Amino acid sequence: MGKNNSNMASFEPCRTKMEKEGIAQSAISAFESTFNSLVSGNTGIIPESTITPVPELVHTDSISTAPDSALLSETVVLKLNGGLGTGMGLDKAKSLLEVKNGDTFLDLTAKQVMCMRKEFGQNVKFMLMNSFSTSDDTLEFFQTKYPSLAAEEGLEMLQNKVPKLDATTYVPATCESDPSNEWCPPGHGDLYAALIGSGRLDALLEGGYKYMFVSNSDNLGATLDLSILTHFATTDASFMMECCERTENDKKGGHLAIRNSDKHLILRESAMCADEDEESFQDISKHRFFNTNNLWIRLDKLKEIVEKFGGYIPLPMILNSKTVDPKDDNSQKVIQLETAMGAAIECFEGASAVVVPRTRFAPVKKCNDLLLLRSDAYIITDDFRPVLNPACGGAAPVVDLDSKKYKMVGQLEEATKAGVPSLVDCKRLTIKGVVRMGRSTRFVGDVSITNKSDESKFISGKIENAALDVSENIGLGALKPSVVATAPIAGQKPGTSGLRKKTKEFMSENYMNNFVQSVLDAVVAGGTNLSEGTLVVGGDGRYYNDKAIQTIIKMGVANGVKRFWIGENGLLSTPAVSAMIRERGPVWQKAFGAFILTASHNPGGPEEDFGIKYNTQNGGPAPEYLMEATYANTTSIKNYKICSEFPEIDIAKPGCTSVAADDGSSSVVVEVIPSTESHVALLKSIFDFGAIKSLLDREDFTMIYDSMHGVNGPFSKAIFVDELGQPESVLMNQIPKDDFNGGHADPNLTYAKELVAIMGLDKKGNKIDVSGSVPSFGAAADGDGDRNMILGSQFFVTPSDSLAVLVANANCIPFFSTQGGLKAVARSMPTSGAVDLVAKDLNLDFFETPTGWKFFGNLMDSKCIFNGKDYTPFICGEESFGTGSDHVREKDGIWAVLAWLNVLAAHNPDPSKALVTVEDIVRKHWATYGRNYYCRWDFEGMDAAGANAMMDKMRADTAANTGRTVGSYTIATADDFKYVDPVDGSVAQKQGIRFLMADGSRIIFRLSGTAGSGATVRMYIEQYETEKLDLAVADALKELTTIALSLCDIKTFCGTETPTVIT
Repeated sequence: MGKNNSNMASFEPCRTKMEKEGIAQSAISAFESTFNSLVSGNTGIIPESTITPVPELVHTDSISTAPDSALLSETVVLKLNGGLGTGMGLDKAKSLLEVKNGDTFLDLTAKQVMCMRKEFGQNVKFMLMNSFSTSDDTLEFFQTKYPSLAAEEGLEMLQNKVPKLDATTYVPATCESDPSNEWCPPGHGDLYAALIGSGRLDALLEGGYKYMFVSNSDNLGATLDLSILTHFATTDASFMMECCERTENDKKGGHLAIRNSDKHLILRESAMCADEDEESFQDISKHRFFNTNNLWIRLDKLKEIVEKFGGYIPLPMILNSKTVDPKDDNSQKVIQLETAMGAAIECFEGASAVVVPRTRFAPVKKCNDLLLLRSDAYIITDDFRPVLNPACGGAAPVVDLDSKKYKMVGQLEEATKAGVPSLVDCKRLTIKGVVRMGRSTRFVGDVSITNKSDESKFISGKIENAALDVSENIGLGALKPSVVATAPIAGQKPGTSGLRKKTKEFMSENYMNNFVQSVLDAVVAGGTNLSEGTLVVGGDGRYYNDKAIQTIIKMGVANGVKRFWIGENGLLSTPAVSAMIRERGPVWQKAFGAFILTASHNPGGPEEDFGIKYNTQNGGPAPEYLMEATYANTTSIKNYKICSEFPEIDIAKPGCTSVAADDGSSSVVVEVIPSTESHVALLKSIFDFGAIKSLLDREDFTMIYDSMHGVNGPFSKAIFVDELGQPESVLMNQIPKDDFNGGHADPNLTYAKELVAIMGLDKKGNKIDVSGSVPSFGAAADGDGDRNMILGSQFFVTPSDSLAVLVANANCIPFFSTQGGLKAVARSMPTSGAVDLVAKDLNLDFFETPTGWKFFGNLMDSKCIFNGKDYTPFICGEESFGTGSDHVREKDGIWAVLAWLNVLAAHNPDPSKALVTVEDIVRKHWATYGRNYYCRWDFEGMDAAGANAMMDKMRADTAANTGRTVGSYTIATADDFKYVDPVDGSVAQKQGIRFLMADGSRIIFRLSGTAGSGATVRMYIEQYETEKLDLAVADALKELTTIALSLCDIKTFCGTETPTVIT
């Protein structure tokens, strides 16, 4: 750092940057004071010659003053919660780290507060000081687990942030790749500026609060002690620091001292010590006391000091040298200026210090501390404090883990996947190298473990007073994970239905592996223990499905998965996976998630599409936060884990394969299960199979079901042939093929042309001349079995009408009638408003959501996961041939088919009477509710840049188009659909351009995020009629269609006005 530059440096660039960010003046003034200290040449060093050791202090064990509970009404407890724990490899609030018995630091803190209030019979005020990095995670935690605390006024106070400074010029640093890296926390000394700038200090004083107790969130021993509070109050100290006596383990930490010049108590941190004074600094017999960071503050005295110095407290500077990007050692060299809140002891006249027992100081700074706290060497008291187990004899074991192998929490958790070892009888544990331990591991006395090999070795049983070299011990064998170096691959951002790309892209080096590892890392970061429960893997049978399954198994094993359920032949429909996650047991084997290998209705084969998606433990698609975390991981991945020697699993037949580690430390079970088992059992519990069979057995009823060579072939046979006793001739294209027999397994009028022709229709849904009889009922499924198309004899049921009819007739289905009937319905925004009319008539809760089944899943789980209103039983659907209910958390094609058959059976109880057909039911529905003429045009394979430009243009013109007259219509509103989730409050924006006409007609445009290549533009047109119920759809929508093409100008942007599919 050049002296000339420091003399020339001005604070004004910092002031401008901080003011632009909206930072409080108190924080700016405090930082200016620290900055001025820097540029004046002050290094922050406190020479040994300027201080005197602190003599004996009062020990709290000797306090005899009777505790005064009346002081509690004047006291506030504040926990510092601004740390991310980056030094331990964490990227979220350190306080959310699990400590013991499933509880995090914040769990135990919350329980301590509630216990304290119960014990004292008073609602002692509690506050948190969060940072900009920890606020969101912390508040979400409290809102979810401790809503009563979250609702308290003034729970959170935000720590300020300050600019990082260029190490040479002292101007604010810049980081174009991530501007958030330009800021850093100013240290916990910011407590005072935050109290002032937020207005909390004045509010607390006005509320009658006089005393504040402050401690770190990772110090669970620091609870409100009424005896110490009473001592603080009766001695009339303005500030009191809790200290502990230093030991060898504490010699590198800061200490308390007396400044010779004014006899003030001061705090000297390690960064304030000159190299030549290091010996004295670490002399624990000379400087006997260290700051626990448990502080007692008189708020009225703090106010006086703030006013004395013009709005802030001048604290000694702590200088840290860093890089602007903490993950890039080659990025700009910077200085981070911090202050310590304990250093304020020198600013308070009449400040004091007391010595407290070690039970009030139990922070977690390293993995050594965390292992000790998680072990049986510590127990949790009835008031939720961690204390040393009495069996330890008053001395905690000394734990010394290899600092290179166990710096990060993830490394420790990898070593203790099988459980935390016993340390209660241990005096000292030293580990060099990588090892694995478990619940069966018991260290006694003085133990040293060394492993010089690169493979982790398992330590089990009782190890007593021994120095072991396990380098040559037997290892994991087939379960040995390899860490393979890789690099980010662009374009791995999952859409609403996972990641879909060309098959060859997935088959390229590391493509699949990178994405799978990124998902698993995100799942673990979200709190899932992969070693507990089961991972489900299956797919729609498309090309590369079999090889991808073997890769996922090997990677799952390497990441800690102990049990897999694999669909027979690798086949599992998407709804079947959801059913398996939700329904299959026993409880101790319940699935925590699933990889589904599908690109849904997209073509399959080596030249076509492949896809992968992850479903969570509720059976539904991964929520947005998990997919965002996955994508972030794909952009920074450096390696993946895989057990290359794990044997290939024969997935062609049901059965179990168990693979044990050579050292006996663990085993993995891969169970291949009948694909249809869980789903068919669930469907049998939902529908009246007896009534459906009676309908199918009628002489005047025939049906045909087209699986389109997708995954539903085995399911259709299991249901219609094996359960309902129908001949196999009711099935077509029921043999799954890896390229869907060269077809496009999308159940619509265009691609299911073979079935459509059999049902006497053309690709526009118009009747055609047929020779011979036409089946009474026809249905089709897509590649992964979650979509459906319903047809009557020469009659097409639009997905929107299908949804409305099923809602109107839901009580025909036992699943709904036996639960008291439907409670709520939902449709995606582009779906027609037909179901809206039914919901209003039946007084059902109704929701219009963005496209994507996850939005329906939130509504279904409103009560069981979010403790909100119960909307189940529930039916939902999308215009893209997706319909379902709350029996699973995916759309379910075969469910919709059985629902229609159950409705038909209910309308045809007497086989001697004429058959009530699909067309009869739909026309009766129109007569009751009116008809929503509706169609969707798909423009597939469009140039993505042109399609996006078209959407951006319409988005920019929404205000200009609102109120505009087009043809015989007036655009009442033009907007970009935005959805605020009523369950979790999340916001989904840019969900589709809407033109809402004054008469209720609609024109909508969306870009599909599910195509494997190119872009799909979807155009939706809808006209509601109550009288003209028999028009041809094209005729009814002719003018609106012309208007729609003009509004989007797709010819200019994409070069065509001719759709590939019209539905």
